Amino acid sequence: MRFSENFLAELRQRTDIEELIGRYTEIKHRGSVRPVALCPFHTEKTPSFVIYKDTQSYYCFGCQMGGDAINFVKNIERIDYTEAVKLLCERAGMAMPTDAGDDEFNRIRRRCYEANREAARFFYSCLRSPEGNQAAQYLDKRKLLPETVKHFGLGFAPDSWDRLVKHMKAKGFTERELIDFDLAKESKKGTAYDNFRNRLMFPIIDLRGNVIAFGGRVLDDSKPKYLNTGDTPVFKKGQYVYALNFAKNNSERKLILCEGYMDVIAMHQAGFTNAVAGLGTAFTKEQVSLLMRYCDELTLCFDSDEAGKQATNRALRLLSSSPMKLKIMHLADGKDPDEIIKTQGKERMKKIINAAVNDTEFALNEARARFDITTDDGRLGYLNEAVAVLADVSNAIERDIYLSKLSSELGVDKVALEQQIKKQLRFKKKAQETTQFNTAMKTLMGEEKAQSPNPEARGNVRAVKAEEIILSSLLLHPDYLKKLSGHISADVFVTELGKRLYTDISERILSGRSLELMAFSGDTDNADMSYLSYLVAKFSEISNSVEECRQCITTLIEEKGKKDAPDISKLSAEEYLELFKKKRNNNTEGV
Repeated sequence: MRFSENFLAELRQRTDIEELIGRYTEIKHRGSVRPVALCPFHTEKTPSFVIYKDTQSYYCFGCQMGGDAINFVKNIERIDYTEAVKLLCERAGMAMPTDAGDDEFNRIRRRCYEANREAARFFYSCLRSPEGNQAAQYLDKRKLLPETVKHFGLGFAPDSWDRLVKHMKAKGFTERELIDFDLAKESKKGTAYDNFRNRLMFPIIDLRGNVIAFGGRVLDDSKPKYLNTGDTPVFKKGQYVYALNFAKNNSERKLILCEGYMDVIAMHQAGFTNAVAGLGTAFTKEQVSLLMRYCDELTLCFDSDEAGKQATNRALRLLSSSPMKLKIMHLADGKDPDEIIKTQGKERMKKIINAAVNDTEFALNEARARFDITTDDGRLGYLNEAVAVLADVSNAIERDIYLSKLSSELGVDKVALEQQIKKQLRFKKKAQETTQFNTAMKTLMGEEKAQSPNPEARGNVRAVKAEEIILSSLLLHPDYLKKLSGHISADVFVTELGKRLYTDISERILSGRSLELMAFSGDTDNADMSYLSYLVAKFSEISNSVEECRQCITTLIEEKGKKDAPDISKLSAEEYLELFKKKRNNNTEGV
């Protein structure tokens, strides 16, 4: 969907990008330096997300995400371009242009939402009908109250190949739509059949209250035990968190991360309404970023069996660089939260939550459990692992407290432990320096991707640098294009990204269109938008002259010549002889 430049200019003027971003992450001001923040798109402990108020843009030097206000809202809310513009208009008190009707993609998304909502109603009605007796008995056995079932919209998919398909077709949905929305599968004959059959159904709801997907649990021993909706126009399972639509509103900004749907539902019914869960897949960076928007303290509540312990350790590795305070609950005897609440009551669950330990203490407890500390070998093994754990603790006061506990527990001199920690830290620092040196050498040799987010920067460091100077100069000084005419074209550029952006920028200049980042948002993808933001961020305070741009063009021609030169090692004898003759003729011309 395209919007007029006048409309986008007014929207930009009415949008304070710092205030907008401040709704999602804490912004820090350091004197006269630009505002910075912890990036809301990836986990980090040191701010690398920079806001440029003069250009109303942002760029993260950690994950290389960047763009304007529209691009930010689009990515943070996981909505499309038109929806992002609409949201910004609502915040700015502006009316959407009357000619900005829904495009085809928006129509498909809207149909997907409608189909999921209708399917959820169908599953809910089936649960309340006689054919849903088995599922209803299962829920009764799990001691779920009718109001809980209604609150989460639980349902039942009948043991039929086409009940849902027939129902949805009667409601005006086509078989093609049902297949595209993963409510149905396509048979070899090309007809649609129900994707979910004889399963207890869990609607997955986004933060705006839309049903975006389903999880289905079998009621017998068939496989797979759980079946989730695949990727659709409105859903990618690695980007959402179950029940966050309910849990996000807790005032304490504390969340409890469980393993499965039933654990979350049991926790909510018991009054722990800040419980959430992943969606049957390994936890992802996108899910961590989503949790960070609503959570300062995250407590892991995974099963205490071996699979649960492995899931806890995987999650901790991913969460370790997050600014969230981490805690881990201890569920004894292989039980899950649902079992504990049913057999021991919610008060017992409350005590377990309150007794949750932080990630450092959890790692120490895990290490202690692997050794018999009544023996010298066991004590030594535990000490070595404990020192490695404490070396990762960045807070010196916290580390000192644990060192005191460790010294007292094992009767080891605290000074000796501190020396071991210092030795471990020196080793880590040396390893990091070695890695950085190797990376730098590889970059110089063209074997490693340079700092530039250009995907072709590897092996093209010199060319990419020249391209970036030219592109940024044109963005900041459009009049340079006329001064460089006759010397530059898209063919001069070495990388595909450089060619693509030069073509776009030069066409905008020649047609008199805006070069504000917001003007690019509508027809520029995330990667290109991030690169444009990177160029503005890197060169906004560096003024390159026309002559410097001409030198960069010369550099590109030289680099392109190297790329176009034939690889002599791959030439046949005849081809090599022909090349030699051409070079000799060129050298004797004009003599």
